[in-house]
Order: sequence, then C-alpha cells, then structure tokens
Amino acid sequence: MKKVIVSLALGTFGLGMAEFGIMGVLTELAKDVQISIPAAGHMISWYALGVVLGAPIIALFSNRFSLKHIMVFLALLCLAGNVIFTLSSSYVMLAIGRLVSGFPHGAFFGVGAIILTKVAQPGRVTAAVAGMISGMTIANLIGVPIGTWLSHEFSWRYTFWLIAAFNIAVMVSILMWIPDIADEAKTTLSAQFRFLKSPAPWLIFAATLFGNAGVFAWFSYIKPLMIFVSGYAETTMPAIMMLVGLGMVLGNMLSGKLSRWFTPLRIAMTTDLVIAIALALIFFFAWNKTASLSLAFISCAGLFALSAPLQILLLQNAKGGEMLGAAGGQMAFNLGSAVGAFCGGMMLTAGLTYQYVALPAALLSLSAMISLVLYSRLKGHGAAAVQ
Repeated sequence: MKKVIVSLALGTFGLGMAEFGIMGVLTELAKDVQISIPAAGHMISWYALGVVLGAPIIALFSNRFSLKHIMVFLALLCLAGNVIFTLSSSYVMLAIGRLVSGFPHGAFFGVGAIILTKVAQPGRVTAAVAGMISGMTIANLIGVPIGTWLSHEFSWRYTFWLIAAFNIAVMVSILMWIPDIADEAKTTLSAQFRFLKSPAPWLIFAATLFGNAGVFAWFSYIKPLMIFVSGYAETTMPAIMMLVGLGMVLGNMLSGKLSRWFTPLRIAMTTDLVIAIALALIFFFAWNKTASLSLAFISCAGLFALSAPLQILLLQNAKGGEMLGAAGGQMAFNLGSAVGAFCGGMMLTAGLTYQYVALPAALLSLSAMISLVLYSRLKGHGAAAVQ
C-alpha cells in the first residue's frame, strides 16, 4: 500500500507543479512569447478548462478499463501536454498545451481515490487519500520554488521540461507499483447523477469554486504584485513561492488537526472568512513588504485548509455518486482557478495597478462563505453541528 501511495503522491506532485508552477514564470513567459501578462495569466484558465472537460468524461467511463491502465494514460496526457506547452511559441499552442495538461488532473484524483479504497486497510482509506494529496502540497513547497528559480536563472521552458520529465517517472512508478485492478462498481449512470437533484452539493460546489477563485484572482499575479507593488527583488521570488508553499502544507495540516474539535462546515466557513479579510487587507497594504508576505502566507494556508473539509462535505452529499462528486469537486476547484485568473486579469486590463486584483479576490472568497451559510440553513441550524 505504501508504494501505491508514493506512486499516486508522485502524480499529484507533478500535477501541482504544472498547475501552480505557471504563477512563478508569468513574467518570463510573457516576455519570451511576446504576450501581455494578463494573456499569460490565461494559461491558468486554459489548464482549468482542461480539468473541467476531462474530469467527468474519465469519471463516467473509468469502469470500462483497468484502473492501472487509466492512470498510465493520465500520466501520458500530463507528459504530452507539458511537452506541447514547453515547445510552444504562440498563444494558441500554449493554450492547447495547457488544455491537454489539465485534462487528466481531476480524473487522477478520482481514480486514485478508488484505487486506494481497494488497497488500503479498513479505517486507513482517509489517511491514504491524504497521503496522495500531500504530493500537491509538497509541490508548492519545493517544486514550484525550484521552477521559479529555473525560470529566473535560465528560462521558463526549463521549468516545464522538468515537469514533463517528472511525469515519465510517474508513469514508471504506476507501472511498477499500482496493482492491475478494475472498478467493479455496478452503479448505473443515472444513479451516479441522482445526488445532483439536491441543492446541497451545488452549494458546496459553489463554495469550492468561489473559494478557489478568490485566492487565484490574487495568486495568479503574485509575482508581478510582489515585484512591482511590494518592492521585492525578482531574485527573492523562489523564496517567496517556497514560503507560500509552506503555508499550503501547514494549512492542510492545521485543518486536519482542527477537525478533532470542529465540524468540516465550521472550519470551511471560518477559513473562507479569514481568506476574504486577508485578501482585502492585501489591497490596502500590498505596498508594505512584511504585510504583503504575511497576508500571502495566510491566504495560501487557507486555500489548502479548505480542501479536506469541502471534500468531506461533498462525500456526505454525493451518496451513490462519490466518484462523480469527487470529479465535480475538482471541476469546481479548477473552474474557480479560471474565474479567479480572469477576474484578476480584468482589473489589469482596465489599467489598474496590481494590488487591485485583491478586490475581486476578497469578494469571491466572501461569496464562498455565503454559499456555505446557505448550505447550513438548508440543512437546518442543527446541521452545522454535525455536518
């Protein structure tokens, strides 16, 4: 089981580098390909669109093939997408590369979770899934800063060559360590969609989308904001990206610790409020180096502190369609990335300075909290104590 978890964690590490590594190379990418920084920010949206398209397709047809073979195919798509992106010299080819790169993202988490339910011992499934997800948080702590450094010292293409090469290692680990098993669930297609008749999962999807959109409206442009507004030297960006990556790791850990005393709903609502306040303060204090860095740490910690509680709420409200619910959560998360990057880019396109991206960011995070408040009311005031 440990080898299976390591293999899946390697996969989420590669996905994390591909998804979040773009933020640390935006300025170099825009300059090299001769596009604007907002246009370079669209690459975040194209990746998210790939997730939205790929997750439900693979989720619905996963039981037709061996899970191991599906995972190999997903890793191959990651490799192909990052190679296309690395070799691109036009906006169109860059967009295609990001679209292909994002296609396997949501499905990887969904199929990986099914594999772990089959190989993990009873009572250890949650810990196993957490181990798989840890690859993404470690990517933000170590992988993304390394990619940012490579981009600054050499070229942004070196960063994505590294990601592409890493996916070869992921494919090898899947072939060696993932057992050749299939999803034998007999749930009909219509039964998988039945949970969507309730408004509850839609409110959780909305909270996931708005929460991620809020952070990404600002985080998508963290590099130019830190350089041109906060006044940090470009050479410090790898260290800054490592710090916010540490925030993501610690936020995920803190969320797990708090679950001993507080419900997932309470943790998620409180976290969204904290993020909204932090993003609003970034607008007012981005010019101050210490404040800007501290608030960046808090915002990124909150982003991954939301992951586990929202996933638990989704599973509680997706009975009979857990696989589709997990894919839907990833779709909402990455659609939020696209919405956030677009909203932040709108402020820049309007000619406003970089700290203005924090205004729509704060409003989106506040919308996430409101979605959870509505969910709480839907379930009844007593539900907040048990959900």
